[in-house]
Amino acid sequence: MQIGELARSTATKVETIRFYEKIGLLPAPARTEGNYRDYGQPHLARLSFVRRARDLGFTLDQVRALLALSDERDRSCGAVDAVAREHLAEIDRKIADLRALRRELDDLIGQCSQGSISTCRIIEALGPAEAA
Repeated sequence: MQIGELARSTATKVETIRFYEKIGLLPAPARTEGNYRDYGQPHLARLSFVRRARDLGFTLDQVRALLALSDERDRSCGAVDAVAREHLAEIDRKIADLRALRRELDDLIGQCSQGSISTCRIIEALGPAEAA
């Protein structure tokens, strides 16, 4: 299949497919006599894997590690579990940061007296800190 068909089949932009090839996540395909990229089922499967991993928020380095591990079929999946747990811990940290951010913003909104902009606590909080 050509790159456009691979892109449609995986809901991936053509530029992204080329980028994944460039950084080694997707092997370069064979070329047709007309010099078009000629992708096969292995490309489709690998790109689907990459897309799903990216949809789950894995970094490119983590995806690379998972792909390398997936090629070692007889190996224990402990290493895969470690990558996934590391990612889950990062998600938990981000959720905690977002909750703290939400509380802070909620507090600022709660301090709003609906007066004029000159006395607005939200605008004041967003401005530069005053020197002590």
